Parts: sequence; structure tokens; C-alpha cells
Amino acid sequence: MSSQPHVLLVSFPLQGHVNPLLRLGVSLAAKGLLVTFTTFRHAGLRALRDDGACVAVGAGRGRLRFDYLRDDDVSSRSPGPDDPSDMLRHVADVGPSALSGLLRRQADAGRPVACVVNNPFVPWALDVAAAAGIPCAMLWIQSCAVLSLYYHFYNFPEACFPSEADPGTPVAVPGLPTVAADELPLMVRPEYAKNLWGQMLRAQLGEIRKTVTWVLVNTFEGLERPVLEALRSHAPVTPVGPLLADHEGDGGDDDDGCMAWLDAQPPGSVVYVAFGSLVNIGRGEMLAVAEGLASTGRPFLWVVRDDSRRLLLPEDALAACGDRGRVVAWCPQGRVLGHGAVGCFVTHCGWNSVAEALAAGVPMVAYPWWSDQFTNAKLLVEEYRVGVRLPAPATPGALRACVDEVMGGPRAAAFRMRALAWKDEAADAVADGGSSDRNLLAFVEEIRRFHETRSEGSVINSIKHLNSIDVR
Repeated sequence: MSSQPHVLLVSFPLQGHVNPLLRLGVSLAAKGLLVTFTTFRHAGLRALRDDGACVAVGAGRGRLRFDYLRDDDVSSRSPGPDDPSDMLRHVADVGPSALSGLLRRQADAGRPVACVVNNPFVPWALDVAAAAGIPCAMLWIQSCAVLSLYYHFYNFPEACFPSEADPGTPVAVPGLPTVAADELPLMVRPEYAKNLWGQMLRAQLGEIRKTVTWVLVNTFEGLERPVLEALRSHAPVTPVGPLLADHEGDGGDDDDGCMAWLDAQPPGSVVYVAFGSLVNIGRGEMLAVAEGLASTGRPFLWVVRDDSRRLLLPEDALAACGDRGRVVAWCPQGRVLGHGAVGCFVTHCGWNSVAEALAAGVPMVAYPWWSDQFTNAKLLVEEYRVGVRLPAPATPGALRACVDEVMGGPRAAAFRMRALAWKDEAADAVADGGSSDRNLLAFVEEIRRFHETRSEGSVINSIKHLNSIDVR
């Protein structure tokens, strides 16, 4: 049996889910654990090593392995904006048996799993682990504020949320400012709460104390202290973020010339624009964004995915960009945000992006589209006070006005000062001895204790017991 405690990370196969869980894996391996990362791999995912790859991490004996769940139907897919729900349904059908097989393979290879960590939308991973007698943790990849809203919606709906007859009533939960109806995450709104994504969240969060021992959150104490403290009486929340990319493994030199281009720009002059791995803002708004960026007179770096560029970015939009802008299909976002030339981030407000921008000290223009992004936009404008919100639908004039306000308006210096203060707090949290570092170390020590008290025979027997248990 392996002398190292073995942690298995199970991710839903979308890039915004993979990235933070993989970064957690690097951090755990750096503290001396054996970590295996798994998901259903497909052509649309970046930053993943080959099946069976194993890399040393940090100065200790930690290792990060890649061992993927096996299903040819999922593996052949490259999810676009229209089919994530189809993938969710299929992964839920085939995931339990695929994970059971992976756990058996780990035990047979002499490295039984001591802890399973999943992220949202793979609740079945907890069922499989529990059937094997393996303790479970969840990495919550959104803000703790959104976690609290979901938790209260699934557990105290009548007390905290408006009825369907009066859906416009603001929501108040402990530790959070009042949230207007149009600032709520989609899955608590009546038109979304009963769809498949909502059902998966309910399965994961409805009885969270019964399903997981730890809820690791991609946030830090100083950023969300009130809601963390309020939620701790209901769920074992532990901030371990911000989980940031290891720049050496964040695309390497494959940056499409972005970094060299940024090197040639004046400090704080560049508008960086990216709307994540799923959001498509529509053809008309793509043109509005292009015209708005060009009208600012500032250099800009705009990430437009290949699928969006083919379908949504008309030639007149590219022409509108002029010679001040650079349009690329992908860039190493953490490195870009950390570059001194970047002065503003126009973002869809996915939590990974918000956390990365705060950690880099970059002010933002918020343009939310779905899921948790409306709540995140409220937080970055009203609570973190590092930017403004662009009204939808975007117009060239409104975008120009927002960029000008963040980069050169009367409040620009204050936005920048607060963003830099958050950067310092984030760095302190993840530094040796910082709040998130201490929390992660405590998690590692609990896994070590479990590993040391569990015999090889009991692990293998419990894994084999999966053959007789229905985990669907």
C-alpha cells in the first residue's frame, strides 16, 4: 500500500470546473499528498496531462496523477454552448459505474483512496465514495455568498425566499446584503430551480452535512468573512482560496503572442476582455463590444473563442477593432491579469475570473450573463467596490463610458486602490501561514490521520463491496 495518503479529485468536465479543482490538486500535492485528478476527458478541455501521467509537485514527495473516467461517448465530445445539459445528463448516467471502476483500479494498484473531493454537478461521486467507506469533501467553485443562497433556498425556502406568486421580493440571508430578484443566481429563480442543473445542486446541497465532511471554498476569509461565519453553523465551510494557476503549467509559451504584445504596451493602459469558456453574448452585442472597445482609444486584448468567432463575430466587428486591439482565441488569463500593462478587465463575472482579477489587483467592468454571475457582479460593484456594471444589452457608448469610468474617471484611483488592497489580502491568505494555507494544511492533516488508521485490507474490501451496491 502507498505510504502517501491518496486523494481523488472528481470534476465535472467543463473548463470552469476543471481549473479550480486542478489547482487544488497542485496545492495538495505540494503538501506531500498523492493526488489523482479525474474527469471525463474530451477535446474541449485544456490544461490536462495525458492519461496515466504523473508529475512531481513542490519540494516534497507530492505527486499529481491523471487517470480519466472511461466512457467513449463522453470522451468524444467537445461541449459547446448548446450541449452542456446533454453532457450533464449523460455524465450522471455513466459516472457512478466509471468512478467505481477507477476506485477499484487504484486499490488494485496499491494506492487505495483516502478521500474523494468532487465539485458541483457530480453529486454521484459522493454516493460512490460513501459506499466504499471513503470520506468525502466538496470543492465549491463559486463564492461562499452564492453557496449560502443555494443552501438557504434548498433548506429554508419559505423563510428566506419569495413565493412564486411574488417573485420580485428581495432575499435576505445571514451574512449577506439584501439581494434583489435579478441579482440572484439562476438556480434559485422559479424558471430554473426545477431543471436538471437545479436538481443536481439540490442533491449536493440539500443535506450537505450528511454527504461531506469538508466544504472547501475557493475564497478567502478576508473577502467573505460575514457569510462564512454565518454559514459555518449549517455547513463545514473552509476557505482555501484564491486557487490560482501555476504559471509554469498555465499554457507555458502557448500564449499566441499575448505576453509579448502586453510587454509593448504602457503600464495600466490595456483593457482585457474575456467572457469565459461557455458564454456567447450574441452577434449584435459582439459588434457593440467591438465598436465600444475601438471607441475608447485604448489598447485592448479580447479573447473570442473559436466557436464564437466563427458564428458570432462578423467581419465588420473585426474591422471596428482597428489596429489598437488584439483578438485571440485563448490566453493564459492569470498571467495576463498579472501583467502590469492591464488596467481593466471586462468580464462575464464567472467566479474564477473574479477571484483571479482580485488576486491580481485589477478593477473590473461587470457584464454578467447566467448562473452565479449576477450575484458576483453585485458583490464586485457594491461589496468589493472594484468596478462598475455594464447594462445589458451592451451598446458601444455604454461600454466606452464604463471603461472610461474604471480607468480614468473620478473613481478610477479608488477602484485601483481597493483592487490592490484585495490583491494584498489574497496573497496573505495563500502565503505560508496565511488563513487559506492553514485551512488547507488542517485538511491535509485530517486525511493523513484517516490514512494512518485505515488498513489496506479494509480499503480493498470496501472497494470490492461496490460491485454489489446500486450507486445509480
